[in-house]
Amino acid sequence: MSGNRGVVYLGPGKVEVQDIADPKLESPDGRRIEHAVILKVVSTNICGSDQHMVRGRTTAPAGLVLGHEITGEVIETGTDVEMLAIGDLVSVPFNVACGRCRTCKDGDTGVCLHVNHARPGGAYGYVDMGGWIGGQARYVMVPYADFNLLKFPDRDRAMSKIRDLTMLSDILPTGFHGAVKAGVGVGSTVYVAGAGPVGLAAAASARLLGAACVMIGDFNPDRLAHAAKVGFEPIDLGKHDRLGELVAAVVGVPEVDAAIDAVGFEARGHAGGEQPATVLNQMMEITRAAGSVGIPGLYVTEDPGAAEQAARTGNLSLRLGLGWSKALSFHTGQTPVIRYNRMLMQALLYDRLPIADIVNAQVISLEDAPRGYETFDKGAAAKFVLDPHGLLAKAA
Repeated sequence: MSGNRGVVYLGPGKVEVQDIADPKLESPDGRRIEHAVILKVVSTNICGSDQHMVRGRTTAPAGLVLGHEITGEVIETGTDVEMLAIGDLVSVPFNVACGRCRTCKDGDTGVCLHVNHARPGGAYGYVDMGGWIGGQARYVMVPYADFNLLKFPDRDRAMSKIRDLTMLSDILPTGFHGAVKAGVGVGSTVYVAGAGPVGLAAAASARLLGAACVMIGDFNPDRLAHAAKVGFEPIDLGKHDRLGELVAAVVGVPEVDAAIDAVGFEARGHAGGEQPATVLNQMMEITRAAGSVGIPGLYVTEDPGAAEQAARTGNLSLRLGLGWSKALSFHTGQTPVIRYNRMLMQALLYDRLPIADIVNAQVISLEDAPRGYETFDKGAAAKFVLDPHGLLAKAA
C-alpha cells in the first residue's frame, strides 16, 4: 500500500483530489487499535449528504477527507480481527459502530454511543461524526471490522454486480429504512419527496415491499423524467403548491398511506426560495390519519447558510399540531445499515432490485471526483460512483 489519494473538502464549493496519508490501524485520537482492517477501496460513492458539506451548509472544517459510501478489499487486519481475511471483498456501512454499547446491542447502530465523544453516532468523512477519515480515497481504515463489515460470499459474483452492491453502504439501506419506517406494505400508496438518488432508492424499496403505487415529487424535470423511465409516477411540483391535488390526480384521493422525506433541510418551496420545513409540513398534509412518515432526508443541528435565522440552529417552523391531530408517526435519524444490508445484498445478488439502473449509477475515476460533485450539484439525474483503482471499469 502506497500513494494514497483522496477527495478533500477545501471550503464552500471546493473539493480537490490530493495526496493524503496512508491509513493506519489507529483511532482518530491516535491510539493503536487491533479490531480494525485496512481496505483497498474498490468503489466509493458521492452522496447528497456530502453535498451539504461542500455547499458550506455545515460546520465541516477545511481539510476533511470526504466519503462514507465504501466498498473494498481487505489488505491488512489487526490482531483482534477473527472473521475476516486478506482478500475478502466487503461492504462498509456508513455508520461507524462498536457493536458493544447499549444502542448497538439494540440494533441502533446509527447512534452508537462509543465511537464519537461529541454526540451519538459516527460516520466516515463527515462533520461532527467522530473524526473517522473518509473513504473517497484509494485506501481507508475501518474499525470494529468483524462487527461492521458485510462480506460478499463470492468475489467473482460480487464484482459482476458491483455497480449494484456499492449502493449497500448507504443509499439503498437508507431508502429502505425510510420505506419501512413509513409503514409501506403490500398495496400501499406511497409518496416520496425528492427524485434524487435516495428518493429513487426509497421508491425502489417501496416497490420491493409491495407498494401498489409509488409517486415521486420534484421540481427537476430531468430527475422526474428518469423516475418515470424506471417505473414511478412523477409528480411535477412546479405545477402548483397544492400537493394533495397532484396526488389525487394519480390515486383519486389527496392522501397516501405512507410518505417519505428524501429531501431534508435544504428543501425549497414552490416560490423557489428555501423553506426547510416545507417537505415535512407537506408530508403531514397528505399522509392518512394514523399513518407514518419516514424521514431519511438529512436535518442538521447547525446550518450556517440557512435562509431563516432559526434554521441555523436546527429550529424549523413545523405544523406539529397537524401531525398530532392526525395521530401520525415520524421516524428520523441515520439509518442503522447493518439492520438491512445483508437482506438487501441477497435481493441484489438474485436480481430482485436493479438499483444501479434505478439511480442511474455513473462510474467515474477518483481523479474526476470534483467534476462529479459539480455535475451532481447542478441536479444531474445520476448517482456518481468513484473507481479509485479502475476495478469497476475492468468488471464492466
